Amino acid sequence: MELLDRYLQAVRFWLPKAQQQDIIAELSEDLRSQIEEKETALGRSLNEAELEAILKQRGRPVLVANRYLPQASLIGPVLFPIYTFVLKVVALCYLVPWVLVWIGLMSFSASYRAEHTAAGWLGAVVAGWSALWFTTFVALSTVTLVFAILERVQAKSRFLEDWNPRKLPAVRNPTVISRTGSVIEVVVNLACVAWWIDIMSRPVILDRPEIRITLAPVWRYFFWSFLFLALINTALAAANLARPYWTVARASVRLATDCAGVALFCWMLKVGAIAEIAGANIPAARAVEITNMVNLGLARAFPAALAAGVAIALADLYRIYRVGTNKTQFTCAVAAALV
Repeated sequence: MELLDRYLQAVRFWLPKAQQQDIIAELSEDLRSQIEEKETALGRSLNEAELEAILKQRGRPVLVANRYLPQASLIGPVLFPIYTFVLKVVALCYLVPWVLVWIGLMSFSASYRAEHTAAGWLGAVVAGWSALWFTTFVALSTVTLVFAILERVQAKSRFLEDWNPRKLPAVRNPTVISRTGSVIEVVVNLACVAWWIDIMSRPVILDRPEIRITLAPVWRYFFWSFLFLALINTALAAANLARPYWTVARASVRLATDCAGVALFCWMLKVGAIAEIAGANIPAARAVEITNMVNLGLARAFPAALAAGVAIALADLYRIYRVGTNKTQFTCAVAAALV
């Protein structure tokens, strides 16, 4: 019945979370009854091709899910579940990071804050709010336009009705961790730790006649902090290798190390960690200019680093949510079985 489980998983994906359990239970019971009737009539178990025919007759998962949803005419009943899903993705992956990056820049970037608060903080908030609404309008309008076009194409070609149950994704357990990935993570972390200690532990990280790069005294704080985080991540990868499934505790450790790493990296970009870039053929004034240019370039990378950090933190939070949800469902199932 793996094909049936994959089908139910695909239908579940398009359903509202509050109704998933009830609808999937009803659909599962209906399909299993249909399968049992067919097996009784044939006097044997169904083979995969016969099960595939039953699922294909029931319909594509997104269309089956749509029958349980309130009918909406903005895009059309066929594409509307996909449309709402894409809107959520846009909000989560674009609009939310946009707000968080703006808050981060206003909090930690003195030049950005000075530029946008020239007319006062109220003016800065109003300008940011207006920019957010404009960005939201453009993003949602673009998605709506694309789906309006798809709706008309689908109405003519009916491409969503031509599908194959065998191509449905396998049933996945979000708590399972690939041992291969854990092995790679352990090896890479150990190699990075060895390189970090060998190269980055000295104040002069490059010493050649033509160029010499010296780090600022503050670098020692970054060195020991990043080394500590790398060792924690190595230990976490080893634990994942021994017990290849996520727990709330281990997922929380990953969130903490990622947030700490992002904070350190963003701080390093702003603090001017390079003290000097010099060389035998580089005049002293030119060396100072090059050093300042490199530090300025690193500081300007702060928004991109902050945005990447927000995305990483959101992914880690989602992992904790999924693991916690699965744990709750598992506990409830065990309790029901015992009762």
